[in-house]
Amino acid sequence: MKYCLFLIGIFSVLQISAQVLSPEAFINQVKSFHPLAKQAGIKVEKASAALLSAKGGFDPTVEMEASRKTFDGKNYYFYTNPEFKVPTRIGGMDIKAGLEDNGGLFLNNQVTRGQSSYLGLEMPLIKGLLIDQRRANLQQAQISLQQSEQDRLKMQNDLLFDAYNTYWQWAGAYQLYSIYNQFLQISRERFRLVKLAYLNGDRAVIDTIEALTQVQQFQMMQADAKAKLATAQLELGNYLWNENDAAYLLSANLVPDTVQFQMYLASEDPDKLIERVNQENPSIRSLAFELEALEVERKLKFQSLLPSLNLKANMLNKGYNVMKDFGGALLQNNYMWGVQFKIPIFLREGQGSYKQAKLKIAETNYELNLKQWNTANKIRSYFAEASLLKDQISAAQQAYNGYTALLKAENLRFQNGESSLFLLNTRENKVIETAEKLIQLRAKYLKASYGVNWAAGILR
Repeated sequence: MKYCLFLIGIFSVLQISAQVLSPEAFINQVKSFHPLAKQAGIKVEKASAALLSAKGGFDPTVEMEASRKTFDGKNYYFYTNPEFKVPTRIGGMDIKAGLEDNGGLFLNNQVTRGQSSYLGLEMPLIKGLLIDQRRANLQQAQISLQQSEQDRLKMQNDLLFDAYNTYWQWAGAYQLYSIYNQFLQISRERFRLVKLAYLNGDRAVIDTIEALTQVQQFQMMQADAKAKLATAQLELGNYLWNENDAAYLLSANLVPDTVQFQMYLASEDPDKLIERVNQENPSIRSLAFELEALEVERKLKFQSLLPSLNLKANMLNKGYNVMKDFGGALLQNNYMWGVQFKIPIFLREGQGSYKQAKLKIAETNYELNLKQWNTANKIRSYFAEASLLKDQISAAQQAYNGYTALLKAENLRFQNGESSLFLLNTRENKVIETAEKLIQLRAKYLKASYGVNWAAGILR
């Protein structure tokens, strides 16, 4: 029997028909088809739709007002007033142009009789000059689109961290099952040889009991490992979706990549990683964009503290060509203008709204500072854990190599009749115990290593 087996060799007991599902292929599938990944993409699409809606506040409009009254054979009045209005982002100004065709026996004296046209503007002079609801909506929608992309990255970062951990738990469970399966085969072969030696009178009956007990122990351990492997496979199935948005269970002929399970991941210096956090961590970037949106809200609420002074001015002309005979005489004689002024006496509504906006900014700033500090500490914690586990893995690997060498020597002594089956089984159990510990440490190490990038928000 060959006991001088490298750890990778023991862990790679694969059936010929088995197909390796690499972590890269698994993660690509998760990013492409998992519902959470698609939901994250929908958040960006919703924000894009909201931006399109906010741009609609500046869409030109065509209005038409027409009315007519005829009573007792008399044409009291008729009005036909189409108007074209263009909202602009300059000072909240609206440019408008219109035509009028008015007449009748009882026409309002303020209304121009016959056909006329006008070109004018409406704009605020104080409140709403720098920002108004339309411009605030547009700015906030633009910021929300950027924030939604960070939210998408955050959802993907969380999803991939869970997916990676589930994959390596599956790999660990598979390796543990492979170990028990390997040693179960060895113990069965040993029991067969010991039983044959007993029948030939070369071994005592106690040796057969000892060998059978080892087989039974490995059978129980293998059954337990098989149950854990089945659970790990089902958990992995939570991340398996196809292009038709249908979930499916892991195929029986798929096995994890047991080679990468043994490898160490490249790690970046935590201090350098922390320096990148403010620019790359999606949770922090999302809060930063939220602060930008709140600053827009604060500026808008400040407008409610200002008096409202709006200007309306139209250039008038007869007929439907408003620019006909354009010149100084036209501007001096054919115009209409007006102003509207309004200010609340106590400004309590404006003061309350503005104070709420400022408090929300302060609250979010505290949240951002706390998030930055917690993120930095998580990076340090996961990095320290990964470094410690690396040392533990190295020690466990050396112990495993030592116990494997002792087992090989003990097996040779047993074959030469210089050792007992009890001592051989003891050596064998120690090798298995160390291998189990090594698998557990590697699974913890991989979780901590991916945890560093997850805390930094850079899992992609």
